[in-house]
Amino acid sequence: MAAKRVALVWFKTNLRLRDNECLFKVIAENDEVIPFYCLDNSLFQTTKFGFKKAGDFRMKFLKESLQQLDEDLRAAGSGLLLLSGEPGKEISRLAKETGAKSLYAEKEVAPEELETAEKVAGELLKLNCTFLTFECRNLFHSSDLPFPVGQLPEIFTEFRKRTEKAVAVRAVFPPPSRITSPQIAPLNLDRLNKLIPGDVTADPRAAIQFRGGAEAAYQRLQYYFYQTQALSTYKNTRNGMVGERYSSKFSAWLALGCISPKEIYQEVKSYEALYGANDSTYWLIFELLWRDYFGFCMEKNAQHYFLRSGNQQSKAADPALFNTALNNWITGKTGVPFIDANMTELNLTGFMSNRGRQNVASYLCNDLHLDWRYGAAYFEQQLIDYDVCNNWGNWAYLAGVGNDPRTNRYFNIAKQAATYDSNGTFQQLWLHEKS
Repeated sequence: MAAKRVALVWFKTNLRLRDNECLFKVIAENDEVIPFYCLDNSLFQTTKFGFKKAGDFRMKFLKESLQQLDEDLRAAGSGLLLLSGEPGKEISRLAKETGAKSLYAEKEVAPEELETAEKVAGELLKLNCTFLTFECRNLFHSSDLPFPVGQLPEIFTEFRKRTEKAVAVRAVFPPPSRITSPQIAPLNLDRLNKLIPGDVTADPRAAIQFRGGAEAAYQRLQYYFYQTQALSTYKNTRNGMVGERYSSKFSAWLALGCISPKEIYQEVKSYEALYGANDSTYWLIFELLWRDYFGFCMEKNAQHYFLRSGNQQSKAADPALFNTALNNWITGKTGVPFIDANMTELNLTGFMSNRGRQNVASYLCNDLHLDWRYGAAYFEQQLIDYDVCNNWGNWAYLAGVGNDPRTNRYFNIAKQAATYDSNGTFQQLWLHEKS
Protein backbone atom coordinates (compact mmCIF):
# COMPACT_ATOMS: atom_id res chain seq x y z
CA MET A 1 0.00 0.00 0.00
CA ALA A 2 1.38 3.40 -1.02
CA ALA A 3 2.26 5.86 1.72
CA LYS A 4 -0.23 8.62 2.37
CA ARG A 5 0.70 11.84 0.57
CA VAL A 6 0.55 14.65 3.11
CA ALA A 7 1.07 18.26 2.03
CA LEU A 8 1.02 21.72 3.59
CA VAL A 9 -0.68 24.71 2.00
CA TRP A 10 0.62 28.11 3.11
CA PHE A 11 -1.95 30.91 3.01
CA LYS A 12 -0.37 34.36 2.71
CA THR A 13 -2.11 37.04 0.65
CA ASN A 14 -4.53 34.54 -0.89
CA LEU A 15 -6.96 34.19 2.00
CA ARG A 16 -9.79 32.58 0.04
CA LEU A 17 -11.02 29.19 -1.11
CA ARG A 18 -12.28 30.25 -4.54
CA ASP A 19 -9.78 30.94 -7.33
CA ASN A 20 -6.88 29.70 -5.24
CA GLU A 21 -4.51 27.63 -7.39
CA CYS A 22 -2.40 26.63 -4.39
CA LEU A 23 -5.42 25.10 -2.70
CA PHE A 24 -6.82 23.60 -5.89
CA LYS A 25 -3.54 21.86 -6.74
CA VAL A 26 -2.68 20.67 -3.24
CA ILE A 27 -6.06 18.94 -2.92
CA ALA A 28 -5.82 17.36 -6.37
CA GLU A 29 -2.30 16.02 -5.85
CA ASN A 30 -2.35 14.81 -2.24
CA ASP A 31 -4.29 12.57 0.12
CA GLU A 32 -4.24 14.87 3.12
CA VAL A 33 -3.90 18.65 3.31
CA ILE A 34 -2.89 20.90 6.21
CA PRO A 35 -3.77 24.59 5.66
CA PHE A 36 -1.84 27.13 7.73
CA TYR A 37 -1.01 30.79 8.10
CA CYS A 38 2.22 31.99 9.73
CA LEU A 39 2.27 35.19 11.76
CA ASP A 40 5.80 36.28 10.93
CA ASN A 41 7.67 37.92 13.81
CA SER A 42 8.85 40.62 11.40
CA LEU A 43 5.25 41.83 11.06
CA PHE A 44 5.42 43.21 14.59
CA GLN A 45 8.82 44.84 14.38
CA THR A 46 9.67 48.47 13.75
CA THR A 47 11.25 49.19 10.37
CA LYS A 48 14.39 51.25 9.80
CA PHE A 49 12.07 54.15 9.01
CA GLY A 50 10.65 54.07 12.53
CA PHE A 51 7.20 52.65 11.77
CA LYS A 52 5.48 49.34 12.43
CA LYS A 53 5.24 46.90 9.56
CA ALA A 54 1.52 46.69 10.23
CA GLY A 55 -0.61 49.03 12.31
CA ASP A 56 -3.78 48.31 14.26
CA PHE A 57 -6.25 48.78 11.39
CA ARG A 58 -4.33 46.38 9.15
CA MET A 59 -3.98 43.80 11.91
CA LYS A 60 -7.69 43.94 12.74
CA PHE A 61 -8.56 43.37 9.08
CA LEU A 62 -6.09 40.47 8.93
CA LYS A 63 -7.60 38.90 12.05
CA GLU A 64 -11.11 39.10 10.58
CA SER A 65 -9.88 37.63 7.29
CA LEU A 66 -8.21 34.70 9.05
CA GLN A 67 -11.36 34.03 11.07
CA GLN A 68 -13.42 33.96 7.88
CA LEU A 69 -10.90 31.71 6.14
CA ASP A 70 -10.97 29.30 9.09
CA GLU A 71 -14.78 29.20 8.97
CA ASP A 72 -14.75 28.49 5.24
CA LEU A 73 -12.11 25.78 5.59
CA ARG A 74 -14.03 24.11 8.43
CA ALA A 75 -17.21 24.12 6.33
CA ALA A 76 -15.21 22.04 3.84
CA GLY A 77 -13.99 19.64 6.54
CA SER A 78 -10.64 21.23 7.33
CA GLY A 79 -9.51 24.30 9.28
CA LEU A 80 -6.72 26.84 9.57
CA LEU A 81 -3.65 26.19 11.67
CA LEU A 82 -2.12 29.44 12.91
CA LEU A 83 1.65 29.39 13.37
CA SER A 84 3.54 32.23 14.99
CA GLY A 85 7.24 33.06 14.94
CA GLU A 86 10.06 32.82 12.41
CA PRO A 87 8.59 31.14 9.28
CA GLY A 88 11.60 28.99 8.41
CA LYS A 89 11.70 27.49 11.87
CA GLU A 90 7.94 27.13 12.42
CA ILE A 91 7.08 25.76 8.98
CA SER A 92 9.92 23.23 8.96
CA ARG A 93 8.81 22.06 12.42
CA LEU A 94 5.27 21.59 11.11
CA ALA A 95 6.54 19.66 8.07
CA LYS A 96 8.61 17.40 10.29
CA GLU A 97 5.75 16.75 12.74
CA THR A 98 3.25 15.92 10.00
CA GLY A 99 5.56 14.08 7.62
CA ALA A 100 4.59 16.43 4.80
CA LYS A 101 6.58 15.96 1.62
CA SER A 102 5.48 19.12 -0.18
CA LEU A 103 4.39 22.67 0.55
CA TYR A 104 2.16 24.71 -1.76
CA ALA A 105 2.46 28.50 -1.54
CA GLU A 106 1.79 31.73 -3.35
CA LYS A 107 4.65 33.00 -5.53
CA GLU A 108 6.41 36.08 -4.13
CA VAL A 109 8.11 38.90 -6.06
CA ALA A 110 9.15 41.52 -3.46
CA PRO A 111 12.57 41.33 -1.72
CA GLU A 112 11.60 40.68 1.91
CA GLU A 113 8.89 38.21 0.96
CA LEU A 114 11.25 36.42 -1.43
CA GLU A 115 13.92 36.20 1.25
CA THR A 116 11.44 34.63 3.67
CA ALA A 117 10.29 32.12 1.04
CA GLU A 118 13.89 31.19 0.22
CA LYS A 119 14.67 30.58 3.89
CA VAL A 120 11.62 28.35 4.24
CA ALA A 121 12.54 26.44 1.06
CA GLY A 122 16.05 25.94 2.41
CA GLU A 123 14.78 24.50 5.68
CA LEU A 124 12.32 22.22 3.90
CA LEU A 125 15.05 20.95 1.59
CA LYS A 126 16.74 19.45 4.65
CA LEU A 127 13.57 17.43 5.24
CA ASN A 128 13.24 16.39 1.61
CA CYS A 129 10.04 18.45 1.42
CA THR A 130 9.38 20.13 -1.94
CA PHE A 131 8.45 23.82 -2.08
CA LEU A 132 5.94 24.58 -4.87
CA THR A 133 4.70 28.08 -5.80
CA PHE A 134 1.75 29.34 -7.82
CA GLU A 135 0.63 32.76 -9.02
CA CYS A 136 -2.41 33.90 -7.05
CA ARG A 137 -2.12 37.70 -7.10
CA ASN A 138 -2.57 38.95 -10.65
CA LEU A 139 -5.23 39.12 -13.32
CA PHE A 140 -2.79 37.87 -15.97
CA HIS A 141 -0.51 34.88 -15.54
CA SER A 142 3.12 35.78 -16.23
CA SER A 143 3.55 32.88 -18.64
CA ASP A 144 0.65 34.19 -20.76
CA LEU A 145 2.28 37.58 -21.38
CA PRO A 146 3.55 38.21 -24.93
CA PHE A 147 7.02 38.89 -23.50
CA PRO A 148 9.16 37.61 -20.61
CA VAL A 149 8.76 39.57 -17.38
CA GLY A 150 12.41 40.62 -17.82
CA GLN A 151 11.32 42.48 -20.96
CA LEU A 152 8.35 44.20 -19.34
CA PRO A 153 7.70 47.58 -21.03
CA GLU A 154 8.98 50.59 -19.10
CA ILE A 155 5.68 52.45 -19.61
CA PHE A 156 2.29 51.24 -18.40
CA THR A 157 0.51 52.36 -21.57
CA GLU A 158 2.70 50.11 -23.67
CA PHE A 159 2.11 47.21 -21.27
CA ARG A 160 -1.65 47.76 -21.50
CA LYS A 161 -1.69 48.00 -25.29
CA ARG A 162 0.36 44.84 -25.67
CA THR A 163 -1.64 42.77 -23.21
CA GLU A 164 -5.28 43.75 -22.75
CA LYS A 165 -6.49 42.32 -26.07
CA ALA A 166 -3.78 39.71 -26.54
CA VAL A 167 -3.86 37.96 -23.15
CA ALA A 168 -6.85 35.89 -22.09
CA VAL A 169 -7.77 35.93 -18.41
CA ARG A 170 -7.59 32.36 -17.15
CA ALA A 171 -10.65 30.66 -15.73
CA VAL A 172 -11.43 31.01 -12.04
CA PHE A 173 -10.60 27.93 -9.97
CA PRO A 174 -13.71 26.56 -8.23
CA PRO A 175 -13.76 26.35 -4.44
CA PRO A 176 -13.27 22.86 -3.00
CA SER A 177 -16.38 21.11 -1.80
CA ARG A 178 -14.36 18.88 0.48
CA ILE A 179 -10.85 19.07 1.95
CA THR A 180 -9.35 15.99 3.59
CA SER A 181 -7.28 17.04 6.59
CA PRO A 182 -6.23 15.63 9.94
CA GLN A 183 -8.12 17.08 12.87
CA ILE A 184 -7.14 20.74 13.19
CA ALA A 185 -7.50 22.46 16.54
CA PRO A 186 -9.71 25.55 16.86
CA LEU A 187 -8.13 28.75 15.52
CA ASN A 188 -5.89 30.23 18.20
CA LEU A 189 -5.94 34.02 17.99
CA ASP A 190 -4.29 34.69 21.36
CA ARG A 191 -1.21 36.41 19.94
CA LEU A 192 -3.23 38.57 17.58
CA ASN A 193 -5.65 39.52 20.35
CA LYS A 194 -2.74 40.62 22.54
CA LEU A 195 -1.28 42.74 19.75
CA ILE A 196 -4.47 44.45 18.64
CA PRO A 197 -6.14 46.92 21.03
CA GLY A 198 -9.72 45.98 21.75
CA ASP A 199 -11.05 49.36 20.67
CA VAL A 200 -9.73 49.48 17.09
CA THR A 201 -12.62 51.15 15.31
CA ALA A 202 -12.59 53.43 12.30
CA ASP A 203 -13.88 56.95 12.83
CA PRO A 204 -17.64 57.24 12.09
CA ARG A 205 -16.78 59.68 9.28
CA ALA A 206 -14.96 56.88 7.41
CA ALA A 207 -15.93 56.43 3.76
CA ILE A 208 -16.43 52.72 4.46
CA GLN A 209 -16.23 50.46 7.48
CA PHE A 210 -13.99 47.63 6.30
CA ARG A 211 -14.48 44.08 7.52
CA GLY A 212 -12.00 41.38 6.54
CA GLY A 213 -12.70 38.09 4.80
CA ALA A 214 -14.06 36.62 1.59
CA GLU A 215 -17.70 36.93 2.64
CA ALA A 216 -17.37 40.68 3.21
CA ALA A 217 -15.53 41.00 -0.11
CA TYR A 218 -18.38 39.34 -2.01
CA GLN A 219 -20.93 41.47 -0.15
CA ARG A 220 -19.07 44.60 -1.22
CA LEU A 221 -18.98 43.38 -4.81
CA GLN A 222 -22.72 42.68 -4.78
CA TYR A 223 -23.37 46.12 -3.30
CA TYR A 224 -21.19 48.04 -5.74
CA PHE A 225 -22.26 46.11 -8.84
CA TYR A 226 -25.84 45.01 -8.39
CA GLN A 227 -27.49 46.78 -5.46
CA THR A 228 -26.36 50.23 -6.55
CA GLN A 229 -25.05 49.69 -10.10
CA ALA A 230 -22.33 52.17 -9.10
CA LEU A 231 -19.96 50.34 -11.46
CA SER A 232 -21.74 51.99 -14.40
CA THR A 233 -20.53 55.43 -13.26
CA TYR A 234 -17.16 54.40 -11.82
CA LYS A 235 -15.01 56.38 -14.27
CA ASN A 236 -16.91 59.58 -13.48
CA THR A 237 -16.84 59.20 -9.70
CA ARG A 238 -13.52 57.40 -9.04
CA ASN A 239 -11.72 60.63 -8.10
CA GLY A 240 -14.25 61.36 -5.39
CA MET A 241 -13.25 61.68 -1.74
CA VAL A 242 -16.40 61.43 0.37
CA GLY A 243 -18.79 58.53 0.71
CA GLU A 244 -19.02 54.80 0.13
CA ARG A 245 -19.85 54.73 -3.57
CA TYR A 246 -17.36 57.01 -5.34
CA SER A 247 -15.00 54.04 -5.89
CA SER A 248 -15.14 50.26 -5.65
CA LYS A 249 -12.93 50.07 -2.53
CA PHE A 250 -12.05 46.47 -3.37
CA SER A 251 -8.40 47.20 -2.63
CA ALA A 252 -8.35 45.97 0.98
CA TRP A 253 -9.81 42.58 0.06
CA LEU A 254 -7.52 42.33 -2.96
CA ALA A 255 -4.50 43.10 -0.77
CA LEU A 256 -5.08 40.03 1.42
CA GLY A 257 -6.51 37.97 -1.40
CA CYS A 258 -9.96 37.64 0.15
CA ILE A 259 -11.11 38.06 -3.45
CA SER A 260 -9.04 37.70 -6.61
CA PRO A 261 -8.76 40.08 -9.58
CA LYS A 262 -9.94 37.24 -11.82
CA GLU A 263 -13.12 36.96 -9.77
CA ILE A 264 -13.74 40.68 -10.11
CA TYR A 265 -13.00 40.54 -13.85
CA GLN A 266 -15.44 37.66 -14.28
CA GLU A 267 -18.10 39.57 -12.37
CA VAL A 268 -17.52 42.71 -14.49
CA LYS A 269 -18.19 40.61 -17.59
CA SER A 270 -21.38 39.21 -16.04
CA TYR A 271 -22.45 42.73 -15.10
CA GLU A 272 -21.79 44.00 -18.63
CA ALA A 273 -23.97 41.20 -20.02
CA LEU A 274 -26.83 42.40 -17.80
CA TYR A 275 -26.46 46.17 -17.84
CA GLY A 276 -24.17 46.91 -20.78
CA ALA A 277 -20.49 47.74 -21.12
CA ASN A 278 -19.26 51.33 -21.01
CA ASP A 279 -16.16 53.36 -20.17
CA SER A 280 -16.76 52.80 -16.46
CA THR A 281 -16.96 49.03 -16.58
CA TYR A 282 -13.80 49.03 -18.69
CA TRP A 283 -12.08 51.38 -16.25
CA LEU A 284 -12.32 48.97 -13.37
CA ILE A 285 -10.48 46.40 -15.50
CA PHE A 286 -8.02 49.15 -16.47
CA GLU A 287 -7.25 49.64 -12.77
CA LEU A 288 -6.72 45.89 -12.33
CA LEU A 289 -4.19 46.11 -15.18
CA TRP A 290 -2.32 48.85 -13.29
CA ARG A 291 -2.25 46.54 -10.29
CA ASP A 292 -0.82 43.76 -12.44
CA TYR A 293 1.76 46.13 -13.88
CA PHE A 294 3.12 47.06 -10.46
CA GLY A 295 3.35 43.38 -9.59
CA PHE A 296 5.32 42.59 -12.74
CA CYS A 297 7.51 45.67 -12.24
CA MET A 298 8.39 44.40 -8.77
CA GLU A 299 9.16 40.96 -10.19
CA LYS A 300 11.36 42.44 -12.92
CA ASN A 301 13.48 44.71 -10.76
CA ALA A 302 12.38 44.86 -7.15
CA GLN A 303 15.36 46.81 -5.83
CA HIS A 304 14.35 49.88 -7.84
CA TYR A 305 11.37 50.33 -5.59
CA PHE A 306 13.26 50.72 -2.35
CA LEU A 307 16.10 53.07 -3.38
CA ARG A 308 16.70 56.47 -1.82
CA SER A 309 17.82 57.91 -5.16
CA GLY A 310 15.35 59.68 -7.35
CA ASN A 311 14.42 63.18 -8.34
CA GLN A 312 13.93 64.34 -4.76
CA GLN A 313 16.89 65.47 -2.70
CA SER A 314 16.11 66.38 0.87
CA LYS A 315 16.38 70.08 1.69
CA ALA A 316 15.92 69.18 5.33
CA ALA A 317 19.42 67.83 5.83
CA ASP A 318 19.23 68.73 9.51
CA PRO A 319 17.68 65.70 11.32
CA ALA A 320 15.59 67.96 13.54
CA LEU A 321 14.12 69.80 10.54
CA PHE A 322 13.53 66.51 8.76
CA ASN A 323 11.76 64.98 11.77
CA THR A 324 9.61 68.07 12.29
CA ALA A 325 8.54 68.22 8.65
CA LEU A 326 7.82 64.47 8.55
CA ASN A 327 5.89 64.55 11.81
CA ASN A 328 3.76 67.48 10.66
CA TRP A 329 2.93 65.54 7.48
CA ILE A 330 2.09 62.39 9.45
CA THR A 331 -0.10 64.14 11.99
CA GLY A 332 -1.90 66.37 9.51
CA LYS A 333 -0.37 69.60 10.79
CA THR A 334 1.35 70.94 7.67
CA GLY A 335 -0.95 73.95 7.51
CA VAL A 336 -2.16 72.91 4.03
CA PRO A 337 -5.83 72.00 4.60
CA PHE A 338 -6.16 69.51 1.73
CA ILE A 339 -3.08 67.58 2.85
CA ASP A 340 -4.02 67.69 6.52
CA ALA A 341 -7.56 66.48 5.87
CA ASN A 342 -6.30 63.48 3.92
CA MET A 343 -3.72 62.53 6.53
CA THR A 344 -6.31 62.85 9.30
CA GLU A 345 -8.59 60.50 7.39
CA LEU A 346 -5.76 58.00 7.02
CA ASN A 347 -4.85 58.15 10.70
CA LEU A 348 -8.41 57.71 11.93
CA THR A 349 -9.63 55.09 9.43
CA GLY A 350 -6.72 53.26 7.78
CA PHE A 351 -7.95 54.44 4.38
CA MET A 352 -7.46 57.31 1.94
CA SER A 353 -8.83 57.94 -1.55
CA ASN A 354 -6.59 57.45 -4.58
CA ARG A 355 -6.73 61.19 -5.26
CA GLY A 356 -5.70 61.89 -1.69
CA ARG A 357 -2.78 59.46 -1.86
CA GLN A 358 -1.34 61.08 -4.95
CA ASN A 359 -1.55 64.52 -3.39
CA VAL A 360 -0.03 63.70 0.00
CA ALA A 361 2.75 61.73 -1.70
CA SER A 362 3.52 64.57 -4.11
CA TYR A 363 3.53 67.03 -1.22
CA LEU A 364 6.03 64.97 0.80
CA CYS A 365 8.31 64.44 -2.21
CA ASN A 366 8.03 67.70 -4.11
CA ASP A 367 7.07 70.35 -1.54
CA LEU A 368 8.74 69.06 1.61
CA HIS A 369 11.56 67.37 -0.37
CA LEU A 370 11.71 64.48 2.09
CA ASP A 371 12.93 60.94 1.44
CA TRP A 372 9.91 59.33 -0.23
CA ARG A 373 10.57 56.00 1.45
CA TYR A 374 9.43 57.40 4.80
CA GLY A 375 6.06 58.17 3.25
CA ALA A 376 5.82 54.71 1.72
CA ALA A 377 6.78 53.10 5.03
CA TYR A 378 4.16 55.12 6.91
CA PHE A 379 1.53 54.03 4.40
CA GLU A 380 2.69 50.43 4.92
CA GLN A 381 1.89 50.78 8.61
CA GLN A 382 -1.39 52.65 8.25
CA LEU A 383 -3.22 51.39 5.19
CA ILE A 384 -5.72 48.56 5.57
CA ASP A 385 -5.25 47.89 1.84
CA TYR A 386 -1.43 47.81 1.94
CA ASP A 387 0.00 45.76 -0.91
CA VAL A 388 3.78 45.73 -1.24
CA CYS A 389 3.76 46.04 -5.05
CA ASN A 390 1.08 48.72 -5.24
CA ASN A 391 2.31 50.80 -2.34
CA TRP A 392 6.02 50.91 -3.09
CA GLY A 393 5.39 50.93 -6.83
CA ASN A 394 3.08 53.94 -6.67
CA TRP A 395 5.38 55.88 -4.36
CA ALA A 396 8.45 55.13 -6.45
CA TYR A 397 6.56 56.04 -9.62
CA LEU A 398 5.65 59.44 -8.21
CA ALA A 399 9.14 59.99 -6.79
CA GLY A 400 10.75 59.25 -10.17
CA VAL A 401 12.41 55.96 -9.18
CA GLY A 402 12.22 52.76 -11.16
CA ASN A 403 10.14 52.49 -14.31
CA ASP A 404 9.33 55.61 -16.30
CA PRO A 405 11.47 57.97 -14.15
CA ARG A 406 10.02 61.30 -15.29
CA THR A 407 10.36 64.42 -13.19
CA ASN A 408 7.02 66.13 -13.85
CA ARG A 409 4.74 64.35 -11.40
CA TYR A 410 4.21 67.46 -9.32
CA PHE A 411 0.69 68.05 -8.02
CA ASN A 412 -0.40 71.65 -7.49
CA ILE A 413 -2.18 71.07 -4.20
CA ALA A 414 -4.31 74.23 -4.31
CA LYS A 415 -5.49 73.41 -7.83
CA GLN A 416 -6.16 69.78 -6.89
CA ALA A 417 -8.22 70.87 -3.89
CA ALA A 418 -10.20 73.32 -6.04
CA THR A 419 -10.86 70.60 -8.63
CA TYR A 420 -11.66 67.61 -6.42
CA ASP A 421 -13.04 69.29 -3.30
CA SER A 422 -14.43 72.46 -4.86
CA ASN A 423 -16.94 73.19 -2.11
CA GLY A 424 -14.58 72.06 0.67
CA THR A 425 -16.85 69.21 1.82
CA PHE A 426 -13.99 66.75 2.32
CA GLN A 427 -11.76 69.25 4.12
CA GLN A 428 -14.57 70.35 6.43
CA LEU A 429 -15.40 66.73 7.19
CA TRP A 430 -11.90 65.90 8.44
CA LEU A 431 -10.58 69.19 9.75
CA HIS A 432 -13.28 69.65 12.36
CA GLU A 433 -13.50 67.51 15.47
CA LYS A 434 -16.33 64.99 15.38
CA SER A 435 -19.23 65.98 17.58
